Amino acid sequence: MKSIRLEAVGALHLREVARLKPGPDELLVRVEASGICGTDRHLFLGEFPSKPPVTLGHEFCGIVEDIGGEVEGFRAGTRITGDPNIVCGRCAQCQAGRINLCRNLRAIGIHRDGALAEYVLVPQKQAYELPLALKATHGAFCEPLACCLHGVDLAAIRPGSSVVVLGGGVIGLLVVQLARLAGAARVVLSTRQAAKRKLAEEIGATDSIDPSAGDFIAEVVGPDGLLPGGADVVIECAGVAETVRQSFQLARPGGSVIILGVMPQGVSVPVEPFDILFRELKVFGSFINPFTHKRAADLVSSGAIELDKLISREVGLDEVPHIIARPAGPGEVKVMYVAA
Repeated sequence: MKSIRLEAVGALHLREVARLKPGPDELLVRVEASGICGTDRHLFLGEFPSKPPVTLGHEFCGIVEDIGGEVEGFRAGTRITGDPNIVCGRCAQCQAGRINLCRNLRAIGIHRDGALAEYVLVPQKQAYELPLALKATHGAFCEPLACCLHGVDLAAIRPGSSVVVLGGGVIGLLVVQLARLAGAARVVLSTRQAAKRKLAEEIGATDSIDPSAGDFIAEVVGPDGLLPGGADVVIECAGVAETVRQSFQLARPGGSVIILGVMPQGVSVPVEPFDILFRELKVFGSFINPFTHKRAADLVSSGAIELDKLISREVGLDEVPHIIARPAGPGEVKVMYVAA
């Protein structure tokens, strides 16, 4: 079978590898669609820890073709989405219910072979059934949506709240929709790209703004700004030092800042602790998807989230190494590997 192998930092290739066989508690899944994620680029560049050689791909949907002898509740022909984050269930963090902080966390597509391939193995406890009538490309959005759900949960958005979303990539555009579903009255999306600002307003943002035009902070939180005095919630989705710094300036006194974007490991951002103290800001890091993948699958299946407009293009496996090896193009939101 064909798969996209990260063989070392900076070395990503389409390879022919042996056909997979499921273990006792595993599903053999024929991949229908798998998203290309910013984390894949971080892995390629060595900015996020992984264990090469490994097949990339952690956002996926597919059809069960074979099952292990101990599998229950799944059969061949079932469509599933896979939660890639496999926890031990035994460490102190797992026992405390903080499974995303598991000390023995292993992820499909990072530590074990993933779904940028023709087939992937999925432990049955990581699999969630999806309707066969659902578009396969929609099913591949479950994983990023689950991560966004965790960030929105931490934000505790209340009906009538104001929210600023920094970053117009797929995470920011999903968060815009979730914030509106949570009851936010104002959702402001910040991105330099005009096409993404337009798209954000089409899918639920009440306002959008170009942070490179004029005095960005004043235009959002100044006396005559979009949200005078600041936002109840600021969600950083870009994973960029500049937007992380801006997030603290955009929150109102007593507001919340959620860091959802992934910055390269080792990069620092200056923070003024006095400002956090004096304005009593609540600052949260939001890491992956504890107990949210099933909710994401249900949301995707319901049609409540606009997904088609987020797909920039569909590609075959042969194009994937080139796409991961370069920065996202202008206006590009989600590139999706779709099996022929």
